[in-house]
Amino acid sequence: MFGVESAIVSERRDPVELGVELLAHLEHGELSVADALDRIETVTTNPQVQREILDTAVMRGLIERENGVVRPRSQGSYVNFDSDVVVREGEFSCQRCGAAISTGHFVQFDGGELGPFGSTCIRKVLGRE
Repeated sequence: MFGVESAIVSERRDPVELGVELLAHLEHGELSVADALDRIETVTTNPQVQREILDTAVMRGLIERENGVVRPRSQGSYVNFDSDVVVREGEFSCQRCGAAISTGHFVQFDGGELGPFGSTCIRKVLGRE
C-alpha cells in the first residue's frame, strides 16, 4: 500500500500547501472540523501538520473556523474534474480508504498532485458526496 508520501506523488509536494489548496476548494458551505480533517488526512495524518494546514487556511483568509465548523470564504473555486483531475490506469492503493484500485484519480494543485483515489473516494474528498 502506498503511504501518504507515496512515490506516485510529485516530490515538490508540500503537505501544508496541498492541504490549504484542498480546503480552498471546498464545495460545501460549511463542514464540521471533523469532516475537514477527514479530507486533510488524505494529505497527512500528522496532527501537528493538520493543525498547521487549518491555521494557515484561516490566516490566509480562505476559511473561517469557529465552534467546530469550517466555512470557505469564497465560493466557486471548485476542482474541475475535466481539467484538474487526471485519471491513470495501474496498480494503486486509494489515498483515502486504502483499497486496491486499478484506476487512480489524481487532483492537480499548484502545490503538487494529490492521490491516487478511487472513483468514490475522489468525490468524497472533493465534497461531491
